[in-house]
Amino acid sequence: MPVEGDDVNADLWEAHADWWQREFTDGVDPEYTEQILPIVVEWTSGFDRVLEVGTGEGQVARAIVAENGAQVVGVDPTVNQIVEAVRKGAGPTYARSGAESLPFPDGSFDAVVCCLVFEHIDDVDVALAEVSRVLRPGGRFVFCLNHPLLQTPGSGWIDDQILDPPEQYWRIGPYLTEQAVVEEVEKDVYIRFVHRPLGRYINAMADVGMTIERMLEPAPPAGFIARAPEHTEVATVPRLLTLVARRSA
Repeated sequence: MPVEGDDVNADLWEAHADWWQREFTDGVDPEYTEQILPIVVEWTSGFDRVLEVGTGEGQVARAIVAENGAQVVGVDPTVNQIVEAVRKGAGPTYARSGAESLPFPDGSFDAVVCCLVFEHIDDVDVALAEVSRVLRPGGRFVFCLNHPLLQTPGSGWIDDQILDPPEQYWRIGPYLTEQAVVEEVEKDVYIRFVHRPLGRYINAMADVGMTIERMLEPAPPAGFIARAPEHTEVATVPRLLTLVARRSA
């Protein structure tokens, strides 16, 4: 269902924050525990002042504190997420803010982390400019996305038994079409997603002085594959894309 507007997005996240906290945190989701958290911890190691944009209830921020001993600030526009993050404590500090207007001076952080957030942001150019602004020269940006090509809306595993012989393959949806849709991710839980091609992100990063140093496309983790037999068939199709970039001088 196509839909426009930041207000819609904000309302949906406030309404369904408990869904996120229930399904993706506290060790419940193997893609976070086995893949996203280890990647973020590895690529923020050695950086003292870290900002997480779109922190949710703070599980990524807490992991960075626990594993790397960094000073971590998490920001999120959703009240219900920030309240839960503060309640859980464990080291980070938090503020309520969207990505498009970060409440920090220029060069405040050595690293910025953003995990599965830009899929819900309309103004990608402004948000990436803000990330670059608050990074010190030489600082690192760890940017995790649902893979823009292989997780395009309409993508999925196809088991075509009509053909002779039958064919199984991964279908890719309309990759070049930028679009915002609201998806029912669980019964009565609606979340707004914005799809855009990978080049849209890379060029916007280049425009604000960020240079990509690594591109990671890990296979789905074992815990995710174990959840259902059909996942075995797509073990070679990455769900996550991580870009590691440096803020130029």
